[in-house]
Amino acid sequence: MALNHDFTGRVQEPPGIYEVSREKIRDYALATGDAHPAYLDPEAAKALGYPDVIAPPSFAVLLFFRFGGWPLYDPEFGKRKEPVCVHRAQQVIHRRPIQAGDRLVQTTRIDDMAVLGVHEQWTMTHTIDTVDGEHVCTVVNTILSRGTAEPGPAQRGPAAARTAETTEV
Repeated sequence: MALNHDFTGRVQEPPGIYEVSREKIRDYALATGDAHPAYLDPEAAKALGYPDVIAPPSFAVLLFFRFGGWPLYDPEFGKRKEPVCVHRAQQVIHRRPIQAGDRLVQTTRIDDMAVLGVHEQWTMTHTIDTVDGEHVCTVVNTILSRGTAEPGPAQRGPAAARTAETTEV
């Protein structure tokens, strides 16, 4: 089943507020093996000029899952559990570090969708701001949905099956 390419340009407004805590930052830092003192110790963070502990740069990705993984789990988007999606690329651009005490909202936009052989790919941008409107960071994700493209004329028949077996993206 192909993805719904009409989602290109759609935006999900902030579905809620994510309250960043010291413990969430600590758990994330330890789970990812990044034990920088600024992530774990308020005094170490203050010595670096921050008001409290800060989060590792990739912490921002948590908001995607916290807010339901849109559009991934939207039935209209067309993504099934199988085949799996592959995370192809991710870019996190910080204006400032996320820190304990932040109350964050996320707006997500589907920037682009494309067919790559038998696969489909989409790019989405997550804009993360404080509830007061301060821009904190932007996350850009590119996701590949394996084997979901509708077969075109060049993908039909026995030759297409052989091509699908050897296609690498």
